Parts: sequence; C-alpha cells; structure tokens
Amino acid sequence: MEKKKSRLALITGASAGLGAEFARQYAAKGWDVALTARRADRLNKLALEIEEKYSVATLVITQDLALAKSVDSILHELSEAGRHVDALINNAGYGLPGNFFDTSWKDQAEFIRVLYTAPVELVHKLLPAMTERNFGRIINVASLLGYTPGAPGSMLYPSVKAGIIKFSESVHAEARSAGLDLHCTALCPGLTETEFHDAAGSREQMNKAPDWMWMSAPAVVEAGIDAVTRGRPVVVPGAVNKGLATLSKILPEPIGRAVMREQARRFRNTDPD
Repeated sequence: MEKKKSRLALITGASAGLGAEFARQYAAKGWDVALTARRADRLNKLALEIEEKYSVATLVITQDLALAKSVDSILHELSEAGRHVDALINNAGYGLPGNFFDTSWKDQAEFIRVLYTAPVELVHKLLPAMTERNFGRIINVASLLGYTPGAPGSMLYPSVKAGIIKFSESVHAEARSAGLDLHCTALCPGLTETEFHDAAGSREQMNKAPDWMWMSAPAVVEAGIDAVTRGRPVVVPGAVNKGLATLSKILPEPIGRAVMREQARRFRNTDPD
C-alpha cells in the first residue's frame, strides 16, 4: 500500500526572510514544502537544511514571478512531481527605492506583477483543486502600510498591500459562505527583522526606527500560521502594530496624511513638500 503523502506548502519568495521562516515552521509541523524564488543557490541550501533537520520532503522551483508565465511554470513543475498544494504562502515581494516620477514603467509593471498579479493568479488557479478536496490554507503577506495613507517614496507599495488585504478578506468570505474548510488570511506585519530593507536600499534610514517597533521573523510567521489555522481573514502581529493599525483607522485623513509625510521625511530621505 502506497504511503500517504504529507500535506504540501508552496512558499514564494522562500530564499530568505519571512519566506524561509515560513518553510522552516511548516516543516517543523511535518509539512512538505515547495520552495520557489529566483536564487537557486539559496533555495537548495534551505532545502537541504530543512530535509536534514525535519525529515520532510522538499521541492525547489527556481522561478521569477515577474515573468508572465511564471505561475503556470510553477504549477507545471508541481504537477510533474505528482504533488498538489494544501497551503499557499504568497510571500514574494520587495520595495522600489526612489520616487514614482523617477522610476521606469517596466520597474513598476514588474512590481505589480510580483506583489499583486502573480499572488492573485496563484490563488485563482489553486482554488478549484482546494475546493474539490475541501481543504486549503492561504496566507497572503500584506503589510501594516496597507492601512496607512500614501506618502512620498512609498509609491505603489501601500496600495498594492491594501488590495491584498481586501482580496484576502473576499476569498475567505466566499469560502466561508460555501461551507468549505478553506481559510485565507492577510498577514500584515510592520517593521520586521529581515533582509527586506537591505534589498530596498533603505537599511540606513530604517535603522532610525526604535527597537520597540521591530518584530522578529519567527514571531511574525508564527502569528500568520496561527491566524490561518484559526480561520482569521486578517492578522496584524504584535501589540505595537495592532495599535498603529487602529490609529490609522480612527485618525482623520488629513492628520493621517500629515503623519505619513513626516515619517517619509524621517525614514525615506524624501522631500514631502
């Protein structure tokens, strides 16, 4: 009799930061993991670490989500390996330095593709099989900035993350109304100790933020997994971030915009006037 396969979590942006931590925490729970990102060397190193430490199966899929056929390529490799996805973690993302006026449309289009179009496409193409099996867990990594007004230097990041939050809420609501064991959660972290700001070229500015504003990657990931397991459509991890999210909702819009302009001046080296 063939041994039943473990559940499989597909994690995008798995080569570092929150993505790598998601892989470790799901593997620690006995899940197999499919790791996808652009950096094959990092993915292979992580896969070896996970296999040795947790004795689960790993699948490495090197892919760039900025490419139009990337989602189909990922799903094809999974199919060829005889695996289906039980949990999807849409984590891949990055920040674009500079101002919107000074960047190329190519850069902006790729940003939208990686942070919004590809995650939504993955959810859309995986939902039918999850529905058929009556099981699925989806975590879309959004951001605390999805709650805040736009500001100089933030460009499309807050608007994309706000869209991810609303999208996640809608998917979760549709699954719930259909009576499915299918949960979708938007994870909305604030400042997190990862390589994100190094890659965006903003580490020097962001280091000005006080220590109490930062969370560790393991704590953020743990909050996300706990929320999707419990069926919560949105989670803001950490007491400080919860307070800031609440403040963003209740502040009058002109005051909120003024606060964000000041934060842009302090942390982004932009002139908000």
